Amino acid sequence: MTDLKLLALDSEDLEVISATTQDAVIRVRDMGYARGDKRFALLMNRYAWEVDGGRSKGQRRRAALSFGRVTAVAAAGVDLNALDGVLELLDIRFEPADEPAGNIELRFAGGGTVRLAVECVEARLEDLGAAWAAKAKPEHSL
Repeated sequence: MTDLKLLALDSEDLEVISATTQDAVIRVRDMGYARGDKRFALLMNRYAWEVDGGRSKGQRRRAALSFGRVTAVAAAGVDLNALDGVLELLDIRFEPADEPAGNIELRFAGGGTVRLAVECVEARLEDLGAAWAAKAKPEHSL
């Protein structure tokens, strides 16, 4: 399978990236905000939902996700100083304010969030290399 590369320029595009990154595992040390570049980026081990045939535990892939035009970052329920902390991404949402500006919220298992104030939606997701067998397929109770 070829590496995935996605670009989001509106909330509908961002929903696709959210679905693709659901259940990604992220180390706190692999997230950062470059204020001068107005960019927030993170590295993740994402569960490759697009190749899961339901017959196996699936696979994970290393990927990079970045958001442009970020003016501020706030965290709630996430200790950004706990560099060895591990987070599981549940979803990504855009909340419009004064469109095209708004807030992008990364929601994590356990209730933590990282909120990005953005001038507009501008996100990129890119796989970085080979895939490996997942230890387990993520499951959610309804």
